[in-house]
Amino acid sequence: MNIRTELEKVVGTMEHIQLNNLEIDPLKIKAIMINEVVPADPAQDFYGQPEADYMTTTIPLFQKAGLQVTNIQDILQMGVYITNAVKTPKSDYTIEKSSIENSLPYLEKELALFPNIKVIMLMGDVAKKAFNMIAKKATKKNALPAISTYKLRNSEIYYRNIRVMPSYIITGGNILIEKSKFEMVSEDIAVMARIIG
Repeated sequence: MNIRTELEKVVGTMEHIQLNNLEIDPLKIKAIMINEVVPADPAQDFYGQPEADYMTTTIPLFQKAGLQVTNIQDILQMGVYITNAVKTPKSDYTIEKSSIENSLPYLEKELALFPNIKVIMLMGDVAKKAFNMIAKKATKKNALPAISTYKLRNSEIYYRNIRVMPSYIITGGNILIEKSKFEMVSEDIAVMARIIG
């Protein structure tokens, strides 16, 4: 199944929307990591060029978690799919609520493509907001309380029998500099890997 083809079939196309042009067996995916926003250059995204910016931070996080990965294919082989909550590049330092709302139909349908999910990791506040918006639409309440990620990290939160793990953004140079966040994200990835076996 091609992710972009499936999403465009169901949701349609919109200007500036970037979707993963990826062939994948949805039955093999056991965990989804939702990052915040697509990069300005699609080649720098998780499924872009081999040395993509997004992978220069993601690979070390997985390796620190004790997982032997060197590229996105290794991560997919583990049963982990990585995507972005906001499908349009940000034009400012912060991400506007309207950007999240415009991307929400794509993210909602994207999550629905994978029937065997055991864990959804929310990498950053934008991912948490987007996931809560999806949950609220379906259940009339948030999946996660409005509490800081630091306080939620070690809580066992479930949404429709799927473990939901709030964590920190995995892209951008800051994650490599902020040693405490790097450690926490690596720990979270290790927990996710144990859950999916």
